[in-house]
Amino acid sequence: EVQLQASGGGLVQAGGSLRLSCAASGFTFDDYAIGWFRQAPGKEREGVSCISSSDGSTYYADSVKGRFTISSDNAKNTVYLQMNSLKAEDTAVYFCAVDLTRAVLTAIRRPDQYDYWGQGTQVTVSS
Repeated sequence: EVQLQASGGGLVQAGGSLRLSCAASGFTFDDYAIGWFRQAPGKEREGVSCISSSDGSTYYADSVKGRFTISSDNAKNTVYLQMNSLKAEDTAVYFCAVDLTRAVLTAIRRPDQYDYWGQGTQVTVSS
């Protein structure tokens, strides 16, 4: 059974940092595309970043470029999202998702292009 466990959210002041983790199980952690999404109250879910196991390529939404970094640790079956210089507008529930059929990435994908989702982790940035 494919499972994704997102963690690491919390309350932080503007300008601070958080590192989110997405621990994966139930599939071979060498052929995947994993994305991070976020959803603020009253807004649609938006893609934040994604990473491909095929070539390590990464993509970021314009709103987080230069502040967020996605990475993977295959030994731990975990993908991370390091979030620096956080802003109030980064406040949202953050989700990770995996696509096990198309590991190659060319851009941020839509939510409906992922196969499995983890539960969300709340990130709140106080201004």
